[in-house]
Order: sequence, then structure tokens, then C-alpha cells
Amino acid sequence: MAKYLVIVESPAKVKTIKKFLGKNYEVAASQGHVRDLPKSQLGIDVEHDFEPKYITIRGKGELLAKLRKSANKADKIFLATDPDREGEAISWHLKTALHADEGKMHRITFNEITKNAVKTSLKEARDINMNLVDAQQARRTLDRLVGYQISPVLWAKVKRGLSAGRVQSVALRLIGDRDEEINAFIPEEYWSLEAVFDIPGEKKPLTAKFYGFKDKKLAIHSQEEMDAVLNKLEGVSYQVEEVKKGERVKKAPQPFTTSTLQQEAAKTLNFSTQKTMRLAQQLYEGVDIKGSGTVALISYLRTDSTRISEEAKENAKAYIMQNYGQEYVADAKKGQEKGRKIQDAHEGIRPTDIARTPISIKESLARDQYRLYQLIWKRFTASQMQDAKYETTSVKISGGKYFFTVAASKIVFDGFLSVYSQDEDKKSGVVLAKGLDKNTRLEVRELNPEQHFTQPPAHYTEASLVKTLEELGIGRPSTYAPTITTLISRHYVAKEKKNLYITELGEVVNGIMLQAFPSIMDVNFTASMEEELDQIEEGKIEWKKVVRDFYPDLKKAVDAAQQELEQVKIEDEVTDVVCEQCGSNMVIKYGPHGRFLACPGFPECRNTKPYYEKIGVPCPLCGKEVVLKKTKKGRKYYGCEDNPDCEFMSWQKPSKEKCPQCNSYLLEKGNKLVCADETCGYVAVKEPKE
Repeated sequence: MAKYLVIVESPAKVKTIKKFLGKNYEVAASQGHVRDLPKSQLGIDVEHDFEPKYITIRGKGELLAKLRKSANKADKIFLATDPDREGEAISWHLKTALHADEGKMHRITFNEITKNAVKTSLKEARDINMNLVDAQQARRTLDRLVGYQISPVLWAKVKRGLSAGRVQSVALRLIGDRDEEINAFIPEEYWSLEAVFDIPGEKKPLTAKFYGFKDKKLAIHSQEEMDAVLNKLEGVSYQVEEVKKGERVKKAPQPFTTSTLQQEAAKTLNFSTQKTMRLAQQLYEGVDIKGSGTVALISYLRTDSTRISEEAKENAKAYIMQNYGQEYVADAKKGQEKGRKIQDAHEGIRPTDIARTPISIKESLARDQYRLYQLIWKRFTASQMQDAKYETTSVKISGGKYFFTVAASKIVFDGFLSVYSQDEDKKSGVVLAKGLDKNTRLEVRELNPEQHFTQPPAHYTEASLVKTLEELGIGRPSTYAPTITTLISRHYVAKEKKNLYITELGEVVNGIMLQAFPSIMDVNFTASMEEELDQIEEGKIEWKKVVRDFYPDLKKAVDAAQQELEQVKIEDEVTDVVCEQCGSNMVIKYGPHGRFLACPGFPECRNTKPYYEKIGVPCPLCGKEVVLKKTKKGRKYYGCEDNPDCEFMSWQKPSKEKCPQCNSYLLEKGNKLVCADETCGYVAVKEPKE
């Protein structure tokens, strides 16, 4: 009998796939890449047209020897690594490293690990797609050139162990820019007005919002403007001018892509992007289900497509018809793709079998596996269902020359909401009285004016950063989780209560990168590089041409930065803080969390202590010095040097100057000085330093 060898990436897949194949098939795992660029050197021969120097990854020699032994015995070898660029490259490296007869090596891919998908892939075996491999080689080469040539510049300027990266550096810039925007934000005052009306013959009052004039909205910015409106509303009569009925449709969602899954899991389950990808990988590779053995529960998790196979659509249609009814089944036209190119070999993320409901396998799953599977199952099922329909009613109420409005809606057909609803769908809307018609006279019970202030843009969360990176076309969904993890682990970014903040160390790295390598930090440049990688994948550009075009500018910038650094000898800054152990003046050094004080007598004296930079401003509460501090995770703030005895703390830098209106302290926001007391509203332009 013929002997066949199937090589997958992960040992977890081995168990799942073995169930589907006969005894003539051996299934083995490469455990990811077997060859890569060396860690100890650049590994790109710049002098010889950027030829990569691949070596066997340390620790993989024994594994490769076993795979070679199995490959020599096999009549056919099927390379079944993941169905994307990275997987194609792993298969190509395996083909080279196995030293087997090329004629018996074949590439197979499947979007889900099911019996049907695996068996079909064996019948559709093909050669390795070198366009996909070259796209991965180009990405790896570009990232290696950026990382290995820029990182030494950061080591010389700040400290060893820092790193720069093509996508990582742009993501850091986005977080830094957002923090600057928030710090420079000046709140603006505005007012709202609600009116509570009594309706004749009804017990429940009606609350309406001030709109303005009949055909023009009126914004109210101050107490004076609000008082003027209230004066004109005194003694006026109120009546309903218009009752308008309509219909609104809420569209069913698309199935998840990698990016939208990361966003939704962060928002609803509070999962980090890294955790979401780890759990999704487990669900894709296979989980032991009671009575069924190892079962792969979802389709491939790295995808930017929302396309769904015809077979999956038909199964969903049958399930929905049986469990919800014909009227809940989506129209056949659903699932049209739009936007930029997607890897269409892939589908959206979906359950491998819609009949395997989350509740039916709950006992076999860990809690977080269950929660993620439930999210994916519900989203996919909803994507194959009809839109939800609402009946809407909008009411306009006149009072003198001003108008108030109230809007209400009620679900007339729940459609996909019967399976998948988000927080905003669950909120109960306004219920209008049935007797409310045009010309109905209303009695005003009370008018409730309220002061508000505009809010700064929100700090990035993992979910909103992923969304922004995707919208800007930076990186690919599979790179987002490792990118964010790297930024946090290197202490460039701190994560507190979901929010991401740039740290002091992150600011230093970001500043050097912006100054020395503006093209690497350019959002549009990084996005256009992704488009070129897509064109390599489509066979439109030769991969080394992209590297050839990119490298000269990078080398020029690196050379200039190194020259500048040679001219500026970086020495430790000496402070007036005396080391209590040896009497030397302590110096400022950079550590993993930013600056700290260290004894210059190291290693004989190992004394260190936190460094608090004085900003030359007296504490508004006690008059002692205000210093720049950091939270445990590295986020900057300003506090009193006498903490914990003095509780003064501010996220914004305080100024020496006092507010001329209320005598509170002022905050520096960009080129403005703003009163710390929001209700005061004082703003002045900061005097430029001479």
C-alpha cells in the first residue's frame, strides 16, 4: 500500500486531521517555521541583490531529521500548512529542508479542519504558489532591514534592547499623536434643554429635546444664551406640529474578519487581541468534545474576507429555517464584498457546523473558549438572517418660535436580533402615547436646562487601534496582536483599564524615529508598502524590486542618524542627588520603564532610586515642588514631591500662573493655558518663551 505523509504546522491539528484519514496516512507537525533568518546578524546580503540567508532554526534540527525520515519513506508528501502567505512560506521552507524528491511533494490548503475540507484538499493538491512566498519574503526582508538597521541607532541614543519596526513604529506614533491631541484639548461649553409635557388624558408625561427653529438647529453655548431662550419660552403655548411615521432597517452584520473579531471580543468580552487570537487558534485547530473526539470548531482565523462558501450558506439556511422560520432566512444576495482586495481563498470566520450550538458543547469548552465560540457562532448565524425592521415615529412640538423634538422606534420584526444583539440594540426606546396627534395641545410641566462640556477624543484601546490600523491599511490583521503585545512588553505603551497610553520611554523612541526616520513613521508610506506586498502576491511586481526601491532611502537615513550621533556624545546626566551608600552624585539612566537614578560607581555600588523631574512649578495645594511621575505601568502624571502627605495630582502639566477669574491653578494645553476648574472656562494663549 502507498504511504502518504501530511505535514501541518501545529501538533494540535495532528489529532484532528488523523481522524479523517486512513491508516496509510501519517500526520506530522512542523511546529511553525523550520528555517528563518539568523537572529545574530542581518541575514540579508545587501551586496548581492538582498538575497536572504536562511538557516535551520535553533532546536529544530531533531524535528527536521524525523520529518526527513518520514518523508523518505512516503510515496507522496502533502504540505498542509496554514492557507496564507506565512503558511505558503513555511511549506516552501519545508520543501527545501526535507531534501525529498520534488515530484512527490504537493501543497494542500483547507479553510476549515473538517473531513470534507481535508479530503477535498487532497484531491486538489497543487504546486507551491511562489507569489505568496515572495510576498512573505518581501515583508520579512523589509521588516528585518528596518529592525536591524534602526535598532542600533536607538541603542546608541537611549539604551540597549530597544527596537523599531515598520508597523510597530507607526502604531506607536498613532498612540503618541492621540495622547498629544488629548493633552492639548480645551473643553467647550454647551447647553441642552429638555421639556417635560403633560398630554391631555394621559398619565405618563412626554420628554422632548430642544431643537431650535422650525428648519434650523440652534446650538446654545453659554448660560446667557440659555437664559435668553428660557425668557422667550415664558408663557408660550405648546402644541404638536407634526407626527411623522416611518420605517427603519437595521442591517444584519457581516461574518467576522480577524480584525472585527478582535474588536468585538475586546469590546464585549474584554479580551486582549493576543488572547482572542490564542483562543481562536485553539477553536480552529480542534478541541476535545465529549462523544465526538477532537473537533475543529471554527474556520481559519486569519482572514480579511467576509465571503462564505455556498455549502456553509446552505447549512445555515436549513438551520435558520428549522429553528426560526422561513421569514428569518436572509436573501440570496447577502455577503457581497466591497473595499480593498481581500484574500479570496479565505472565508469569513464561522463555525464549521452551525448545528453545533454553543450551549450543546459548553461542558467541553473552557469558559473563555465558550464565550468566544458563542460570539463567532451568533455573529455568523445573524449574518445569514434577515435585517431587523423598526417602526419609527418623530414628533415636532412648537413653543412660540422654538421647536422641541422627540423620536421613538419599536421593533416590528426582530430578524437577526433574535440571535445577535449589541448593547445599543438592548436599550429600550421612548414609548409615545397613542393619543398624540397633530395639533394636540400640551402643558409644560418643567424645563430642564443643563450645562455640558465637550469631551476630548478617547484614548486608543486595543480595539480602536486595530480598527484605525485596518482603516489606514497598515499591517495585516494577523500582525495586529503581536504588534500591540510588543509595544506593551517593551514598555513603549502602558495599558490601563483598556486604554493605551504612550510612556516616557515610548515618547523618547517616537521622537527619535520621527526626527531621523520620517518615511518609516509616515502612515501613508506604510500603507502603500502593504499595497505593494499585495501586488507581489498577485504576481504584478517582483519582490526584490520593492526592496531595491526601499533600501537606499533607509540607508541614507540610518547613515545620517549615526553620523549625527557620533557628533553628539551621549553622557549620563549628573544630578544633585547624592547616593547615600557611597556619596557620589547620582546620574540619570534609562531602564525598561523610563528614566531612573543610578550610582555612577556601578558595579561596586548598585544603588538606584526613582527619578522625579522637577518642572519648576509650586504645588497648588501645599507650595512644594511639582514633579513628573509615572504610574506603575509607565503612564506620565504630575504630582507633589510631598506625596503621600500632599494629594495633588494632574494628568496635565500645571502652570505657575493662577486663573484671573477664579484663582484656581492653570493647566498647559498645547499653546494655551486653561483653568483647572472646568466650570470656570478661562482660556488664554501661553506667552512664548524668550
